[in-house]
Amino acid sequence: MFPSRYPRPRVKIRENVNEAIRAREVRAVFPDGTVEVMPTQAAIRRAQELGLDLILIAPTAEPPVAKAMDYGQWQYEQKKKQHEAKKKQHVIQVKELKFRPNTDDHDYDFKMNHAVRFLAEGNRVKAVVQFRGREIAHVDLGKKLLLRFAQDLATHGSVEGQPKLEGRNAHVIISPLKKDTGPAKAPKESRPVLASRPVLATEPPKPQN
Repeated sequence: MFPSRYPRPRVKIRENVNEAIRAREVRAVFPDGTVEVMPTQAAIRRAQELGLDLILIAPTAEPPVAKAMDYGQWQYEQKKKQHEAKKKQHVIQVKELKFRPNTDDHDYDFKMNHAVRFLAEGNRVKAVVQFRGREIAHVDLGKKLLLRFAQDLATHGSVEGQPKLEGRNAHVIISPLKKDTGPAKAPKESRPVLASRPVLATEPPKPQN
């Protein structure tokens, strides 16, 4: 019999579900709220009697914790959690802005506004000065432009090192400033130290002879 020229489709094995659970015993959690440490096979049979699957939810626990529930519902909950985590996660991007050594003020201000917006969104900004032809002889002009750019953005971002020259390009990277976690607490007012009062004698003065 000759081997087939078409590969067989891979059967996706459900991990940590029913017979795929390798632990000998588990702490089984059932829909009625009962929790019992029992052999894995016994827990699987009990879950199947309820028309459910036994899913391992805490494999590192001792013993591992497994829950009897519908596998499709469990998959839906896992995907929902991943989707919510991705929504909260912010991916920092590097936004590149290109200049020439003789960039005019209008173009400079236009790109400056873009840089302010990029930094406000939490992204990094890479300012690049491109030298063409004989412009490479005026590298100092490009570096001055980058230093000016970084100084104008000082209230919005911090510079990562000094301008670097790579080939026919000079660049500098600016990172957004870290946001304050909360309003700074006002220092506690120091109470004035009261001068100690003189202690009055309780005994009456002795009569003089």
